[in-house]
This record gives sequence, C-alpha cells and structure tokens, in this order.
Amino acid sequence: MARPYAPGPKQFVFSVGDGNDQQVSVGDPQEAYVAFSAFFQSRESDVYTIRDESARQSLVLRPRLGVISRSMDADQARWEHLRVERGNRYLPSAMLFFENGHAGLDYFGQWFSDLADLDASPEIRGAARAAMMTTESAAIEEVGRIWADSGIVDPSDQYYVFFDSHDLDDDRADRAELLQLVAFLGLDRVDAPAEAAEGEVWVRTDPRLDVECARWA
Repeated sequence: MARPYAPGPKQFVFSVGDGNDQQVSVGDPQEAYVAFSAFFQSRESDVYTIRDESARQSLVLRPRLGVISRSMDADQARWEHLRVERGNRYLPSAMLFFENGHAGLDYFGQWFSDLADLDASPEIRGAARAAMMTTESAAIEEVGRIWADSGIVDPSDQYYVFFDSHDLDDDRADRAELLQLVAFLGLDRVDAPAEAAEGEVWVRTDPRLDVECARWA
C-alpha cells in the first residue's frame, strides 16, 4: 500500500537528456502527475527521466525500447527493469512513482535486475516470475496484483475475470504467470463465455481471492 504523501512541497526533475531539464516543486502526487504529463507529451524522446532529488530515486521511461527502469532506493547504481507490453502504462507508472517512489512500483509488473532478461519471451518471463512465488500467501498476493491491473468481477459475482476485454497478444507475461499460479493454488479456472475477449481468464471465486482482491478494489 502507498504511504501517505509527505506534507510540504516535493522537488522533482524531469529530463530527456538534452540538457533542458525541468525542475518542479509540487504539493501532491496529482500536481506532479499533471506537470510530468505535459512534459512527456510535449517532447519526442527515446528516454524520459524523473528524479526525486530528496529521496535520490529515479524512474526512467523508454517508450521506443518498451522498458521502464527504476533506481533501487537511494542506491543510484542499482536498477531494476520492466518490459512494457502496453503503451498506456508509462504515465500510470509515473503516477505510482509520485505517490510512493520506488516502492510504489513494486506490483506494477515483473522487474529484473538485468536488462538482458527482458529479451526472453513473455511466456518465459511469466513462468520465471511464477516460480518465485513459493508460498500460498505470496502467490495469492501476486494473483491479486494481476487482477487489480485489468480485472473485474463478473455481474453474477461467481467469477473473477482477469484481462477484461483484452486480446491474447496483450499481457502475455502476466497471463503465463497467472495460469501457473492458478494451478499452484488449486483455483478453479473455467471456460470463458463465448462473447468474452480471447485474452480473458475466468476463475471461480475463492475465499482467499475474495480477501486479497478486496485489498486492491
């Protein structure tokens, strides 16, 4: 969960590597988001960087490479990287960073310390992520994270729908991970209705899921 935004103005620096950095002082995450959205949309660049000067944390968006990177807490020499499969995830990642810094992005997707790991297929990355969830509590929490990103509860309240209205080409890594976690947890996956989008995954409600998904709702 995101910690409360610290009182008083915060300082961020936006840059694209051309030496024309923009410093902003903002009172809350929404104000920071509005400022960065304008910066992001007014420039054409391979790399956009947000630096939180006081926390010594950074977020780097690389739209043409399809990658988001974040600095590891105050250690600017350590980075984690995430493959972006949908172009509409860059600005939401910035909002999470404004709300809670590095930690705000913990559940945004699959982070890797080596950029080369992002070259693996989405299915391999998803399987690797699922293999890291060795306890029921970790697996349930990860399933909740995936559902919160693009899921709904169907109108009958009998099923959790993951990847609502998405195609099979969307969210391939998360889908591969989810399917392994569903099997690991013994959840009841059912056939999606004929009218559902091809990428949707339907799972029967389960008390463990009810509790976890309520935290994300």
